Amino acid sequence: MADKSVGTQSFATQETKSAGKKVRTAVIGCGMISNVYIDAMNRIPEFEIVGGCDIRKERLDWFTKKTGVTAVYEKWDDLLREVQPDAVVVATPNGVHMPASVAAAKAGCHVMTAKPMAMTPAECRQMIDASKKAGKLLAVGLQFRYRPATEMFVRARDAGDIGDIMYVKCHALRRRGIPNWGVFGQKELQGGGPLIDLGVHIMEAAHYCMGSPKPVAAVGNIWTYLGNKPCATECPWPNWDYQTYTVEDLAVGHIRFENGAILQIEASYAAHIERNRYNIQIMGSKGGFDWESSSLFTDRAGTMLTSTPAYTPDDQMITWFTAKMKNFVSGILHGTPLRAPGEAGMAIQKMLDGIYRSAANGGREVAID
Repeated sequence: MADKSVGTQSFATQETKSAGKKVRTAVIGCGMISNVYIDAMNRIPEFEIVGGCDIRKERLDWFTKKTGVTAVYEKWDDLLREVQPDAVVVATPNGVHMPASVAAAKAGCHVMTAKPMAMTPAECRQMIDASKKAGKLLAVGLQFRYRPATEMFVRARDAGDIGDIMYVKCHALRRRGIPNWGVFGQKELQGGGPLIDLGVHIMEAAHYCMGSPKPVAAVGNIWTYLGNKPCATECPWPNWDYQTYTVEDLAVGHIRFENGAILQIEASYAAHIERNRYNIQIMGSKGGFDWESSSLFTDRAGTMLTSTPAYTPDDQMITWFTAKMKNFVSGILHGTPLRAPGEAGMAIQKMLDGIYRSAANGGREVAID
């Protein structure tokens, strides 16, 4: 059944309502992506940022300078005990999402965790169980479901313009974009490379567009051929740490769903292609959709038609982040259903895990429980 949580109006334009209530929120992990979360919360009057946590003193100094908040800690247990926030944003490397989120839930906090939800489906289950036991919300930062193209497609789908979705093809490809900062190349901290870093965005938006069918099987292959070598080509992000690079450069996956639909994904930090590509192509029995161009392909009155929007709402990262944080705070204060609850994050994690498990077994099909 299709998820009809997207109405005729973008959530990004809806106002949350409160009677002066504030959700006291702390940030665990003060790296690059926390900057966007902080900017988003600063746009929403219901949030009050009350503390920060990071193992690096320079990032704590940055956090205090940006927010004016001096309650900063190197250990999240100290933060949770002394600040006692209502909610936390977990913006750490992937391998820390689960322990930080579980600790926050046990301390009585609602949790927004960055994508991907965790390293494995089992970790996702621990996070979900901890939040349910505490009676608190667990949201996953899957912001691509707030993008205008995604919302446009869901409206067309729910209006009956697409019919049964049979096949979806996803691309998250950089010509040369191996991160030269952070720990993106370290499998033990991230769980994988471009598939779990870039592909997760496209995969979650595609799965959401499909109506979130149940995945049942996966086939995958991965290759490493550039990231584990010194940079030898002029490119935007040179001099990555090839000596610690243990993730893939290119991943290709194939997901089969319970309803018979198929999703194919390609993700790469370094693909020999003309240009970067981030796109979803959806093929249905009555119509199709190209996510990058927001084009709808249908037949009407004996004619094949291609429709594109005359107006597209603001499509910037800060807008998507603001929308998902509005949904989160509205869920806390008013019981608004989360557009990306923990269960949605775990479904995506199961697909990622299936592709990696298949790749580790020579590309043979594996079951997804």
